[in-house]
Amino acid sequence: MKRFLAAAATVACLATPTLAADGVVTYETDDSFDDVVFGLENAIIDAGLVIDAVSHVGDMLERTKGDVGSTVTIFEKADVYSFCSAAVSRKVMEADPMNIVFCPYGIFVAQQPDQQVMIGYREFPEGPMQEVQTMLDTITRAAIGLD
Repeated sequence: MKRFLAAAATVACLATPTLAADGVVTYETDDSFDDVVFGLENAIIDAGLVIDAVSHVGDMLERTKGDVGSTVTIFEKADVYSFCSAAVSRKVMEADPMNIVFCPYGIFVAQQPDQQVMIGYREFPEGPMQEVQTMLDTITRAAIGLD
């Protein structure tokens, strides 16, 4: 039993959910950035979804920091994966066509200097959009082996 509790505590420390900022759900992990990205790509595909775009936010911020008069490195690496689900999107937009504002959905993977890798997504409002939030949480957790 002690071994089980120690193993459970180790897993909990390796990937823990936190609220990084108001309205953002994040999980931190000791996995490498590349491993988390690989896991995320597979989790999206395994959910039967197609990645629409990958925004390399970290590269852009680093490349342009001098252009905007900064010397601060915000992220070692940071990418945002955009995708949609035809079935879930139709369901939430039939409930309220203005839910279009949330599509496509995004999950980010980021690593700040000297920090663990984090993966996360924005929270969605109560009601029909909670189905999207559940989908994103399932994909996010699968990406880091918490499924």
